[in-house]
Amino acid sequence: QVQLVESGGGLVQPGGSLRLSCVGSGSIFSFRAMGWYRQAPDKQRELVASITSGGITNYADSVKGRFTISRDNAKNTVYLQMNSLKPEDTAVYYCNAGFTSMSFRNLEVWGQGTLVTVSS
Repeated sequence: QVQLVESGGGLVQPGGSLRLSCVGSGSIFSFRAMGWYRQAPDKQRELVASITSGGITNYADSVKGRFTISRDNAKNTVYLQMNSLKPEDTAVYYCNAGFTSMSFRNLEVWGQGTLVTVSS
């Protein structure tokens, strides 16, 4: 099974930092674009940051300058470094990846989510 597993969430004070990790596994041809989404209580799920297989990044305006997305293709891992965290960043963060299967189908997979709570 193709799977994404997130880790690194937790409780942090405003102004603090966390690094989220998302490790992909399974027999695939390749991972394509990968991204982080978040869903706060009573809110819609929103894109936080994305990164293409070639390293091109995109960020939501609300996190630009504070968050950095990166990936290690050799490890099938995408990271989200979150600095200067605000209470508004509190959400369940989900990793998402597009991938090409061994039969060359283009598919997507979601991680299970990791909770980030920013509170004093």
